[in-house]
Amino acid sequence: MSDETVRAYVGKRIRELRMGYGGQGISQEALATELKVATNTISRWETGTYEPTLQDLERLSRFFGSSIVMFFPQVEVSDTRSQKVDALLRAAESLKQEDLDELQRYAEFRKARSLQEGTKKRKKA
Repeated sequence: MSDETVRAYVGKRIRELRMGYGGQGISQEALATELKVATNTISRWETGTYEPTLQDLERLSRFFGSSIVMFFPQVEVSDTRSQKVDALLRAAESLKQEDLDELQRYAEFRKARSLQEGTKKRKKA
């Protein structure tokens, strides 16, 4: 997937979240104020002119109460990895809800970072 395609995908997801926020949507200006970025930054993210950083995506996901992973196209997972995920889930079963929430955010951030690094490696090749 090209960088341009990834930026378009991310921009589309940001726009969908923004337009659906609270049932009525939130303006680019209001979102920019909440995230403490320039208004035109939101516009440029949505049009794919700029690529948000991983930290920007983390702030967006927290603001919208969504997973950071949703900003990346889905990737197939191998059976070995699936077994490790199952083991992780079993280990997490006894955690408090707040710990589960933090573990989820951490795992999603790490996955997003990995996906972002994969995109950059393909761009260099």
